[in-house]
Amino acid sequence: MKTIIAAALLAAGFSSAPTVVSTASAAAVEARVDLSEQRMRVYQHGVLRYTWPVSTARRGKVTPTGSWTAKWASKNHRSSRYNGAPMPYSIFYSGNFAIHGTDQIKRLGRPASAGCVRLHPDNARVFFNLSHKVGLKNVRVRVVR
Repeated sequence: MKTIIAAALLAAGFSSAPTVVSTASAAAVEARVDLSEQRMRVYQHGVLRYTWPVSTARRGKVTPTGSWTAKWASKNHRSSRYNGAPMPYSIFYSGNFAIHGTDQIKRLGRPASAGCVRLHPDNARVFFNLSHKVGLKNVRVRVVR
């Protein structure tokens, strides 16, 4: 419909017709996790807002690469797989994989997890709150090598 209106305005001689933009929009928030750098960059509406150190999968474990929409969240989650380990401010994006806070802060910046993306709890709280502000369906998680 916008294309038809723009074409009609151009045909009528209006040179300042509105620009037609795609109705598909990027995620409001994107968490881009770089496995080689052990960093997570958070973009809001395409603008870099935060860069944080993370811990991803240690040797023998896997943090899957790919792109997902956030699925569900849990503020005070505890692992059902790893002896009730605390996973504060969890944002789950693929099965049992999540971005979450950790109490193993000294390990941030190098591989140490069983596959999740670990953050400092303060940063996890910021990401958790931002994710809820825009809605989980508008949060994209991208993990790259």
